[in-house]
Amino acid sequence: MTGDDLGDHGDHGDLGALGDLAELKQFVLLHARALGLEPETAAQVRDRIEHDDGRAGSGSWVGEWSAEAERRISAGDLPGAISRYLLASFPYPRDAARQGARKSALSVFDAWRQAVPAVERLTVETPDGVFHAWARGLDRDRPKPVLVVTGGIVSVKEQWAPFLDLAAALGAAAVITEMPGVGENTLTYTRDSHRMYGAVLDAVADRADSTHAVLVALSFSGHLALRQAAVDERIRGVVTVGAPVARFFDDASWRPVVPEVTVGAVTHHAGLGGVDRAGLFATLADWGLTPQELEALRIPVAYVRSLRDEVIPNEEAELLRQHVAGLRLADFDDVHGSPGHIDEVREWMAAAVADMLGTVARSGLTLGTLQEVNR
Repeated sequence: MTGDDLGDHGDHGDLGALGDLAELKQFVLLHARALGLEPETAAQVRDRIEHDDGRAGSGSWVGEWSAEAERRISAGDLPGAISRYLLASFPYPRDAARQGARKSALSVFDAWRQAVPAVERLTVETPDGVFHAWARGLDRDRPKPVLVVTGGIVSVKEQWAPFLDLAAALGAAAVITEMPGVGENTLTYTRDSHRMYGAVLDAVADRADSTHAVLVALSFSGHLALRQAAVDERIRGVVTVGAPVARFFDDASWRPVVPEVTVGAVTHHAGLGGVDRAGLFATLADWGLTPQELEALRIPVAYVRSLRDEVIPNEEAELLRQHVAGLRLADFDDVHGSPGHIDEVREWMAAAVADMLGTVARSGLTLGTLQEVNR
């Protein structure tokens, strides 16, 4: 999966089947692959997990992944430790043990970034709340085009650190952050959450060329990026993987097949604790992008569609094809996020970013940069 903190809201009834350890184990393997873990390695940890009751001891969800993270720290592999702490907090920090794992991931990331040139912590304040980001390449004297990166409902900004290197290789500045409700983004996920991208560009306008921005926005944040790009001329391109567009929100026939992990995470980030599946989709019913909004996108849009996506309807890409003149579509015969085609997806995305930023970088260089994830 692409496709991930907020504290415990106290009511986990919205996730229902999060008590279903089998579903968690199924989806974590996809997310682990996206984080760079070999399937065999992730499966070994998964198979040691016997329960998920909010504790961090041996045999628990948090305990087994955290123990693996500690082994990576002992081996000097900080990126590997970060990824395993993130898996310990999957799909979001809904209990004290997961919150502890998330804090550990942040602490290790902060230690790791000390060796990375000029990575700084950025705080963005808005009328709706505060969120944080990692940035590289901001320069008041020589402002560069800016790449803004956000993950989906289960991926935090630390997961996307390789984009800091990619942007530097392409002569751009970079900001990596999270969609509302995820990680250190304290905003509530609402229909108007797309405005956070405008806030990011405002926040770096004095140290980057924010009039030339490219958004890499994965899964659910891709929907927000498209909506903002329709009204914000500073955005020159959007790259996304498996983003909902309209059918996820308004197609009643799709709702029963959406996984409980997805339903629960969206419910949490939207601040709707205690609301059931029907109540959630009633809230989301008018969130879809309209044909008019899509036709206002007079920029390149690069979209990866997974043909066996169990989260996002395939018809979303057809809507983009009908209404977005600058669409670039890549199809993979895979599930959500195309975890079985990671190298191909990364190469395709990196090439799209390079084109949109107007650089002369070659996809071989950018693929090599992105392949450094979690090494």
